[in-house]
Amino acid sequence: MQVVTTKADLAQALQGRSSIGLVPTMGALHSGHASLVAAARAENETVVASIFVNPLQFEALGDCDDYRNYPRQLEADCDLLNKAGVDVVFAPSVDEMYPGAHNLPLVWVRTGEMGERLEGASRPGHFDGVATVVAKLFHLARPDRAYFGQKDAQQLAVIRRMVADLDFPVEIRPVPIIRGVDGLAESSRNQRLSEVERGQALALSRALFTLEERAQSGEPLDLAGVRAQLGASEGVRLDHLEIVDPASLEPLVVDSVLDRPALVVGAIYVGPVRLIDNIELLG
Repeated sequence: MQVVTTKADLAQALQGRSSIGLVPTMGALHSGHASLVAAARAENETVVASIFVNPLQFEALGDCDDYRNYPRQLEADCDLLNKAGVDVVFAPSVDEMYPGAHNLPLVWVRTGEMGERLEGASRPGHFDGVATVVAKLFHLARPDRAYFGQKDAQQLAVIRRMVADLDFPVEIRPVPIIRGVDGLAESSRNQRLSEVERGQALALSRALFTLEERAQSGEPLDLAGVRAQLGASEGVRLDHLEIVDPASLEPLVVDSVLDRPALVVGAIYVGPVRLIDNIELLG
């Protein structure tokens, strides 16, 4: 496995290679990322993984504790990627990705209304930062396919729309959520949870499973009741729990029984950690 840190070295490492699969990450890797690599390995001759903690998608463009405290463990990440079968790791610095004054681009990819709801309402500008860095990675790696986890449902929807609207020649491949044996969706942020907080965080996945069971059995969903119960869970501060259209992310009004495919998305705070999860309803 080759590890490169500059755009020029990445271009050289990929010269002459075909059938490239890209796995973009921010590091602090876990079994969910390994599943992305496995999917890419099965479908491509060359697998590239990026490791870059992107300040543009954090509050105040990275001038915040969330960015400063984000786990950075390059050696361990490279070990996981090597064992998973990655050919090239691109691990650039902020200066390399955003050269110039203040390490900020002057031209961004704007995600509009799609990036302003749900996660975007709680984290203004987040998806503009995501779309901008992913667009750069697409240009740099020129992959045939790119792999994104379904846990970040809004990110996946935004990237799919960006590819369609801006005509990127890349196929977006979604990979299912990986959960721990307790049901918690795998996330780099889980590393920051204490044992007690991890138990409290399970309230979110339980709420999603409840709605899934009701949808499958044709029962009224009672989203308001589930939302209230989640918000009252010990140690949990509810950000949102919504039922949305899987492609557009527009909210769906479900008065009783669900009669169409939908996605329920949720976000909570447990201690200092913000966690997200989602599950398909009648998918």
